[in-house]
Amino acid sequence: MNELEELVADLGQRSFEARLGRPPFPDTFDEQLWANLEETGLSRLISTQDAGFAEAATVLRGLARHAAAVPIAETDLLATWLAGKAGVAVPESGPLTVALADAELRDGVLTGTAHDVPWPNAAAVVLAAKTAEALHVCLLTDEPTAVSHTLAGEPRGTFDFELADTAVLNLELADELARRGAWARCVQVIGALDAARDLTVAHTSERVQFGRPLAKFQAVQHSLAAMAGEIERARAATELAIAAAADYGFDSAATEYAVTVAKVAAGRAVGSVTTIAHQLHGAIGVTVEHRLWLFTMRARGWIDDFGTTVEYARRLGRTALAADDPWQVVISCPEPR
Repeated sequence: MNELEELVADLGQRSFEARLGRPPFPDTFDEQLWANLEETGLSRLISTQDAGFAEAATVLRGLARHAAAVPIAETDLLATWLAGKAGVAVPESGPLTVALADAELRDGVLTGTAHDVPWPNAAAVVLAAKTAEALHVCLLTDEPTAVSHTLAGEPRGTFDFELADTAVLNLELADELARRGAWARCVQVIGALDAARDLTVAHTSERVQFGRPLAKFQAVQHSLAAMAGEIERARAATELAIAAAADYGFDSAATEYAVTVAKVAAGRAVGSVTTIAHQLHGAIGVTVEHRLWLFTMRARGWIDDFGTTVEYARRLGRTALAADDPWQVVISCPEPR
């Protein structure tokens, strides 16, 4: 581990241990962890510490591996960046989140509804409302009209809005915002799947049936190997996306292609990895008291944020069909015909 990885692991582990014994559902914002992230400069690493996307990925992955209950991706990678592009003032400290919506502009008034907004009551909300012509951005001040929870217990809010004063940006920035969000979720999913794998390996090594540990049975070994293979395939694609973002930024065709590949690879891994993890844990793995579901349900929820696996697979297919040389789809970012 490098120093950043050690710091993130330490903060994440302390947060996770402090939450043990508390009611796990629904999840609540971890104020102490957020204070620690702000104190160490990790809450807005890219925007205030001159760090790169590789460092941001280290933070996202490390905190996801400990089921951190904070909107770190929304704050550092999405809301702060978008507000800066739009010239919208946001609080200099504290968590931020992003509300995505399709909207209608009529007679100078922007109306619409933003659904599934992460951490709606814990963070300042930056609206990104897309019309056919532009992306409209502002800071929402109203309370959510409804609050629900994901399978992992993370809060999600609904906001109705009717606004006459917003910053207006090019629609290309809406695409970049979605790309950033998809990238962040892929990184977080890898962290969650790593944690699920570690718990499963530990459980099958310790649990004894018919006089020997579960891990000694060939069928279990095959399942563990399949789990590891799926995670590493998704990790390889995600590392490609991390490298592309670090080298080219998020407004490049190379990063767009790499994020598309990562989203498909991670999406295909989530179902099989989480299924194997719960199969090998048995009934105990689905209890609220067990830690496994904190990671498997996060992975299942996160992977559909900013576009589903099917949507990205179709996008990848269209890229392959449009490529001058299909082989380039396999080895690099393809050039269109």
